[in-house]
Amino acid sequence: MQIETSGILLNMRPFSERDMIAHVFTADNGVLVGMLRGGAVAKKNRPLVGQYGAVSWNARIDSQLGVFHFESEKNLAAPLMMNNDLLKFMNSVFALIYTLIPEREPYANLYWRTVNLLNELPVSDSPDDLYLKWEVDLLADLGYALDLTKCSGCGCLDNLVYLSPKTGRAVCATCGAPYMEKLYKLPMSLNITKRFISGICIAQGTDVPLARKIF
Repeated sequence: MQIETSGILLNMRPFSERDMIAHVFTADNGVLVGMLRGGAVAKKNRPLVGQYGAVSWNARIDSQLGVFHFESEKNLAAPLMMNNDLLKFMNSVFALIYTLIPEREPYANLYWRTVNLLNELPVSDSPDDLYLKWEVDLLADLGYALDLTKCSGCGCLDNLVYLSPKTGRAVCATCGAPYMEKLYKLPMSLNITKRFISGICIAQGTDVPLARKIF
């Protein structure tokens, strides 16, 4: 079996003195796992987390651990490395994809939003807002779309000050008053998305990645 696509190198871990096990987020096939032969000792074209490029994945049978050939076209991480605030966003993105996205299930929209995010972060005046939008989109792709357009109780469009943790829908001040202690307070924030992410992780029997816990 052979897959030819493009992707982002999410992470690597040692497999032997020479080889690495890598996770690559691809445009057409979601997260692929495979071996990078010689990845630990390569001096030329050394694979690095955050690189984007052409990916070839080969295995004798579909269930086998495949072998990668990765040709880097651009290091998306390079412009972020000298800024800890931006680097924490990249690390969180990669950790959340690795933790929450099933292997070999396509998430094309999320893939291109991720590429765009990593390209835009270094030149943005509001990187926090960019990252927050990425997390909101991630939640939607995982089946937890948030609706902030109208009150889930009465349908009004104004004074939407709460968000229901159960439905992910906005609640106005009047409808939310009796339940305000159980509702999240708007506007949308990274603390709110982290609460939803935590619930998804619990449902999947895993923990929120450390890279996301730190902010």
